[in-house]
Amino acid sequence: MIGRNITRLRKMANMTQLELAEKLNYSDKSVSKWEQGNGVPDVRILIRLADLFGVTVDDLVHEHVNGDVVPKNTRRLSRMITLVCSSGLCWLVAVVCFVLMALFRQDLSYKWLAFVFAVPANAIVVLVFSCVWHWKWVRVVSISVLIWTSLGCIYLVAFALLSQYAPDWTGNLWLLFLIGIPLQLLALFYFVWRKGARSKG
Repeated sequence: MIGRNITRLRKMANMTQLELAEKLNYSDKSVSKWEQGNGVPDVRILIRLADLFGVTVDDLVHEHVNGDVVPKNTRRLSRMITLVCSSGLCWLVAVVCFVLMALFRQDLSYKWLAFVFAVPANAIVVLVFSCVWHWKWVRVVSISVLIWTSLGCIYLVAFALLSQYAPDWTGNLWLLFLIGIPLQLLALFYFVWRKGARSKG
């Protein structure tokens, strides 16, 4: 297990056993022995290996579900690429909706709402990934963005409809944003409470 992880990380770093041994001030025979599972490096060497490869000691000593241990920088980069591509899909859908409405409903004056709705949709995507990857502050920001942009979407749709059919009702539509205040406070309270509960645990 440890040997497989060391082998994979060494190859990802484009190092030979000799090069790794020189960095650790050990012989290449020791590195070969670790990789073959005939011995285990001591704790001091495990810490140096973890620093060298940009992983945690926990990553080195545990077996991974998919068999792959990935350096932190590589993991972070792949997550950012996944997040950017997923967010890009939200905006692609918004552009497609805008273009279709522009082609088939030219009389529709609120086609641009497709882009407004893309913002809370994007916030949901970011929220899902931040929950999976345990990005706490990104989670808080995405929840806040989701609350206020959802209310903004409701406001704009209601304004568009009421301005056509009941213009007298548009004056008090801003009151919708008052709903966001308790929602925002609840989200912050939940985040602080969970953080406190985990630190006590």
